[in-house]
Amino acid sequence: MEHSKQNNYFHQLSKLRRKPLTVAGPCSAESCDQVLETARQLKDLQVDIFRAGVWKPRSKPGTFEGVGAEGMQWLQEVRQELGMPVATEVARPHHIETALKHNIDVLWIGARTTVNPFAVQELADALRGTNVPVMVKNPVNPDLSLWAGAIERLWAVGLKDVAAIHRGFSSYEPSEYRNQPLWQIPIQLKGQYPFLPVIVDPSHIGGKPEFIFPISQKALDLDFEGMMIETHPNPAQALSDAEQQITPQVLGDILAKLQVRSLPDQAFISRTEELRQKIDRADREIIEALARRIRLVEQIGEDKKQNNIAVLQPERWKSIFDTRKEWARQMQVNSKFAAELYELIHLESIRVQTEVVSGKKEEE
Repeated sequence: MEHSKQNNYFHQLSKLRRKPLTVAGPCSAESCDQVLETARQLKDLQVDIFRAGVWKPRSKPGTFEGVGAEGMQWLQEVRQELGMPVATEVARPHHIETALKHNIDVLWIGARTTVNPFAVQELADALRGTNVPVMVKNPVNPDLSLWAGAIERLWAVGLKDVAAIHRGFSSYEPSEYRNQPLWQIPIQLKGQYPFLPVIVDPSHIGGKPEFIFPISQKALDLDFEGMMIETHPNPAQALSDAEQQITPQVLGDILAKLQVRSLPDQAFISRTEELRQKIDRADREIIEALARRIRLVEQIGEDKKQNNIAVLQPERWKSIFDTRKEWARQMQVNSKFAAELYELIHLESIRVQTEVVSGKKEEE
C-alpha cells in the first residue's frame, strides 16, 4: 500500500492553516439552532472540521440516541452558510448512504464499531468506489491489531484519505480518566504507518474539561496531527456527554495555549544521534545482562529438577519485587516501571524453569 502524508486530505487541511488539525463540535446534533450557533463560533476560531453525531450508540435503550437523518440537513446548512467541512459518525451501511446523499465531507467510525471486524468490513464495502475521507477511532479495548485491521480494511477498498483517532481505552482499573490513554498503542500505530495521520480525542480520554488541554498538548508533543474536541454552547444542557464538553470560548483559550514543537535543526540531530548510539550500547548491555540472568535461572531450574522442588517460590519473588523497586527508587528510576519490568522477568523465569524441570528444554 503506497500512501503519503503529502497527499492525505487531513494533512492538507492542517498544512493549509499551518497549525494542528482541529475537529470540533457537539457530541450530538440536538437542534438546527444548536448546530448553527456552535458552528458559527467555531468558524471564528478557525476550526478545520465541524463535527456532530446524529446516530449515537448508547449503552442502554431509552437514552438519547441522536436525531438521525434529520441532523444531516442541519450539517448541510453549516456547509452552505459557513463553508466549513462537516463530519459525522457512521456505524451502518445505510448511515453512509444517507451521509453521502447529504454531501457530508468526512465520516468517522466509532470505538464500538471498530471492535467488530464484520461491521467494519460492511462499512468498507459500502465506501468502495468513493473518495470520502474517513477517521477511525481505536476500539474500546486495547487491541492494536483491531485498530490497524480496521484501517487496512478501508485502504483495501481503495480509500486513501484515512486517519486514526486516539480516544483511549476502557479499563476496570481505577483511573482519573474516563478512558485510559495507553499512549504506547497509538505510538505503535504511528510506528507501523508513519504516513497515517493520528489525532487525539481528549474529550473521551479525559472525560472532564480540565483534562482537555494537557492531553492535547501531550499528543502534539508526540507529533500527533491534531485534536477532536467536543464543544457545545451550553454543556450543562447537552443531551449526551454533558460532563466532558466545553464551550467554544474555552476551546479558543485551549487552542491559544497549545504549543507546536519546532522541527529539529542539524545541531540537534547530531546531538541526538550521538545520544542514540549510547542508548543502543546501553540496550545491548541490558540484553547481555538478561542473557546471563536466564543462564542462572536455568541452573536453578536444574537444581529444582534434581531435588524435586516446585518451580514457584512466592517468598523469593516477593523479596525480588521489594528489593528491585527499592533499588530503582535509589537510582532515580520509576519504581512502578521497575515493578512492571520485573513482572515480565518473573513470568519468563517461571517459563524457563518449567521447561527445565519438565525436560522440554533438553528435548529441544
